[in-house]
Amino acid sequence: MGNTIINDRLNRPLHDLRISVVDRCNFRCQYCMPADKFGSDFVFLPRSALLTYEEIERLAKIFVALGVKKIRLTGGEPLLRKDLPTLVKKLSIIEGLDDIGLTTNGVLLSKLAEDLKRAGLKRVNISLDSLNDELFGKINGRGIGTKPVLDGVNAAKQAGLGIKINMVVKKGLNDSEIIPMAEFCKNEGLQLRFIEYMDVGSTNGWKMDDVVTKKEIYELLIKHYELETLEPTYFGEVAKLYHYKDSQVDVGFITSVSESFCSSCTRARLSANGQIFTCLFNGNGHDIRDFMRNGATDEQLRERIIEIWSGRTDRYSDERTAETRKNRKKIEMSYIGG
Repeated sequence: MGNTIINDRLNRPLHDLRISVVDRCNFRCQYCMPADKFGSDFVFLPRSALLTYEEIERLAKIFVALGVKKIRLTGGEPLLRKDLPTLVKKLSIIEGLDDIGLTTNGVLLSKLAEDLKRAGLKRVNISLDSLNDELFGKINGRGIGTKPVLDGVNAAKQAGLGIKINMVVKKGLNDSEIIPMAEFCKNEGLQLRFIEYMDVGSTNGWKMDDVVTKKEIYELLIKHYELETLEPTYFGEVAKLYHYKDSQVDVGFITSVSESFCSSCTRARLSANGQIFTCLFNGNGHDIRDFMRNGATDEQLRERIIEIWSGRTDRYSDERTAETRKNRKKIEMSYIGG
């Protein structure tokens, strides 16, 4: 298979692939897997339904040949997947892949950071929505304090991994933590990314009134810090980045609610059970697992992926209204990855 660059119907190239390796998580965050919806009786995917590492590697090679340069492993909580460094090693040696990252809540990172780095992982995005132990325990739905996450941050630092901290901000819940988080990350030399609370899936009770917009957060930050705008470094860069003038640290915003970036979205998503999704907000997946397990050749898989991406028209955040939210089928973030 030769390399081929493919565009969707809105002329957006395929550049990034997010691979969910498991649908389980050890947290029950309110904006992702609320405990009242994902209780002890919730039925997760059986092992046989999950893509094997060999299947993920096979598909990743095809995606890279079609233009993917960056892969991020997600979940659920990806570190719950057994022997994850084995998968990272398989992916890291794919010719043409420039970057491989991981999104995690960080709790298990202190045990795995060194192994992941040796396997070829380059960076981690660690979710941390508050520095207050009581509030953080409330948000994660397990009463877990910040120490295991901060231990994971330190382990990632020691291992030499690039680190970004993700903070989902919900009005009336943790918006009081914006400045403490900014100060902590600035002092620690960590890029903090504020993420607008999103209407992913149908279980988190999202309301527009709960969203703290990028503009609101930015206006709060500039009361405390001098910021300068950074230009995007590549087409499809999600975060809007700023630089603290008195340090070497950046701060970013993921603005999928207030400032849509649909026009430059280059991301495909592969769910843990082998469905391709062309938008975080689109619940209509395209099966690739059973097609592969039923004997599809690499060329047939390649043609299937081209067909899916070239037919893509998703621009949900551009079109978000009460009516589109009501009528659009969505998939849960824990199933598709962030």
